[in-house]
Amino acid sequence: MKTDLNSPPPPKSEPRDMAGTAAAESEALLKDLAAQKDLHLRLSADFANLKRRNRQELESRVGEQRDSFIVELLPVIDNLERALASNASPDAGQFRQGVELTLKQLKQLLRLHGVESDEGVGLPFNPHRQEALAQGHDPAQPDHIVLSVLQRGYVRGDKVVRPAKVTVNDLTRKVPVTI
Repeated sequence: MKTDLNSPPPPKSEPRDMAGTAAAESEALLKDLAAQKDLHLRLSADFANLKRRNRQELESRVGEQRDSFIVELLPVIDNLERALASNASPDAGQFRQGVELTLKQLKQLLRLHGVESDEGVGLPFNPHRQEALAQGHDPAQPDHIVLSVLQRGYVRGDKVVRPAKVTVNDLTRKVPVTI
């Protein structure tokens, strides 16, 4: 077929076709947006459910550990009650021995749970682990050394459960001289 050079060019695509294509693309984008929004809502709900489940599991674990500790502590209470009940017996040595065994059992239970006593007699005063309740004056000991423990402290790892209450040596304090 011969083309005439003077013939008009073929008709261009109509604007109606472009509008249809744009509408189709717009509709596809809206569907994609709706799908993404739905996915976002589902993921948000899943995350909220996961947080709730984790919180419930943690509370359950803490409760189980507390119950386990109480069950381990009950024999110590039983032994103390037996010791008090045996106080009526004339043998004070047996009573003392029973209380000492119960105390030993309680200290073992604390060690089992990672709790250790922390005294520090003869060591430098540590304000992070000890509370100074009194000052002493002993020239035979270095300054700021723990002279005595008034109440034993307890630690669990690096965490202080209860600071020790101690008497600290203070060599700067002037002791009154008596004649």
